[in-house]
Amino acid sequence: MNPDTPLLEVENVQMHFPVRGGIFRTAKKICKAVDGVSFSLNEGESFGLVGESGCGKSTLGKCIVGLNHATGGSIRFQGKHIRHLSRKERIAFHRNIAMIFQDPADSLNPRLSIRDILMEPFIVHNIGTRTERESWAASLLERVGLPTDAINKFPFEFSGGQRQRICIARAIALKPKLIVRDEPVSALDVSVQSQVLNLLMDLQKEMKLSYLFIAHDLAVVKHFSDRIAIMYLGNIVELGSSQTIFSAPLHAYTQALISAIPQADPQNKRQRIILRGDVPSPIDRPPGCPFAYRSWLPSSDEEKKQPGIFKEVAPGHFVELHPATVHDYKRYL
Repeated sequence: MNPDTPLLEVENVQMHFPVRGGIFRTAKKICKAVDGVSFSLNEGESFGLVGESGCGKSTLGKCIVGLNHATGGSIRFQGKHIRHLSRKERIAFHRNIAMIFQDPADSLNPRLSIRDILMEPFIVHNIGTRTERESWAASLLERVGLPTDAINKFPFEFSGGQRQRICIARAIALKPKLIVRDEPVSALDVSVQSQVLNLLMDLQKEMKLSYLFIAHDLAVVKHFSDRIAIMYLGNIVELGSSQTIFSAPLHAYTQALISAIPQADPQNKRQRIILRGDVPSPIDRPPGCPFAYRSWLPSSDEEKKQPGIFKEVAPGHFVELHPATVHDYKRYL
């Protein structure tokens, strides 16, 4: 692998689902969950992907780890297209990429003990003897802050935060290069969220991990991401460094998300930006710029029907340019 090649390259990825109906269950419409997303992720980087529920974040994450097969575009890991891997290369790919799901209760098999859950990655990849696997499973529990005697218990015997630690232990078992974190703390109590996030940061430094952090909470992503991409209805509308996104957001949607972040100081009030209506359906997308119909920036009916232009407006800062998305957008064209 060339040292200049990004660890992960996502280029114009699409994930379209047929919506079937009628007696013969024919495809009547198409749900465009992900509709042309492109970005790259470097080794050792933490990349945040933010957006409202239903914008396609989790679907994209599943495409990257191979749980969904993208219907268009390309996903390259270490320079190789994941759809064109040989059997040997695919085994290596699955060892080098892992996923932490949003709900730890649903992502752990309730019929398996913690010992079996943590030994499973080693069994699948035929690594070590049973004695070695049990030893590794116990050390993984210690690494995520759980006692070794927890190895004999079952998932229902743990709290939400403890179950998520077990999921993290399973994800790092094979020492992957990339972990896709799909809202790993959204289902946890606020008091537990910081503990889990600090654990993930410690593991990144210790194991030199790369993270794709999927979330809807910009406040959380801000402190744990080097770069952030804002996603809306299957597309990225703004991408830049964490500092740029928060200090100089250009897209009206990004500004609205930032305005919704609660302020710790009651004296430091931020003007809240309220969007009109709801997120359009990915099945019946409006023509042109889908955000134009919710934006507070003025645009004519004809302009709404025109698509935006995704462009690099400053080094490393990309934004969708449209009258309804960026104030005085013509200066960036």
